[in-house]
Amino acid sequence: MKHKILFLLVLIFTFSASYSQKEKGSFRLGYGFNGGVPTNNAFNFSLGADGRLQYDISMKTSFSATTGYTHLFKSTEHDTGFIPVKLGFKSFIGNQIYYLGEVGAAIGVSKGMGTSFLWAPGIGIATKHIDISLRYENYNRFDTGQVSLRLAYGYKL
Repeated sequence: MKHKILFLLVLIFTFSASYSQKEKGSFRLGYGFNGGVPTNNAFNFSLGADGRLQYDISMKTSFSATTGYTHLFKSTEHDTGFIPVKLGFKSFIGNQIYYLGEVGAAIGVSKGMGTSFLWAPGIGIATKHIDISLRYENYNRFDTGQVSLRLAYGYKL
């Protein structure tokens, strides 16, 4: 199984453009799915979807705005979810590898959850259309965080 996944990733990056087709002053839009492992025992796993608007301020740096929905699953009690609203900064190290930092709010959708401050550092690989990233997210008011893998499709506007 691991060999098949590795082979698939090699194919994706071999047949994708070596640059993420960035131009100074351009916008990109991406849609992603993510799955994560919460950092405490209160939740079993998380699944979510998001949209990200990115503005390239140079060939190697971008500002981003991200929102979507994340659902935290429990085995014993009711599940819960939230809407993340984040602003971020992305910087490329080379042609495809980047690091990303985001801050914002996680707006709870379950009764009594409220809103939590959210911060999320991450690393990723981006090609012309594919973006794969790994990030840590912390929600201080919800007393948890998660390590999450995001798979996204993006395009230039």
